[in-house]
Amino acid sequence: MQLIVATRNTHKTREIEQILGSGLAVRDLTAHPEISEITESGMSFEENAKLKAIAVSKKLPDLVIADDSGLEVEALGGAPGIHSARYAGANASDKEKIAKLLRQLAKVDAKSDRRRARFRCVLAVAHDGQILATVEGVAEGKIAERPRGLHGFGYDPIFIPDGFEETFAELPEELKNNISHRAKAIRKLQAQLLALCREV
Repeated sequence: MQLIVATRNTHKTREIEQILGSGLAVRDLTAHPEISEITESGMSFEENAKLKAIAVSKKLPDLVIADDSGLEVEALGGAPGIHSARYAGANASDKEKIAKLLRQLAKVDAKSDRRRARFRCVLAVAHDGQILATVEGVAEGKIAERPRGLHGFGYDPIFIPDGFEETFAELPEELKNNISHRAKAIRKLQAQLLALCREV
């Protein structure tokens, strides 16, 4: 049985595959152009993760895992939050999203003591249109003054996790994949996921 990640974001798929380790064949939607983009109309990460997991599991016979995650910045009232992927427009690059977030922080004069933030990830697992499990992982930290580092994706170059001076994009991939919000969520799910794969 293979695990389908309900995304076409190859960075996210690779990260999930690395965190899970061996034992599961992890695939995503890049091989399924017949499945159209799923509208994330939920009002929370959990709602969006469930929407994606259910929609894809109705079209494929495999176990499906969907991730909805984003960055919550305290000085911006929790923004970009569930809108993290589309914060600077539907087709904006990671650099454009980061630039907008830093501009917004400058507007509210968010000095170093007002740059607290967290990455939040909710994973939903579904099969045959039914939700089987949901879990959440959170990584606390702060926003850097400027982008730093060449690894990772999304907002990684401006997120400094608690206990570190480096951004996610400066940390070795193995270390980031041990402390990230997605890693924390997957660890909560890992044993259950292997059992579910055997059952479905």
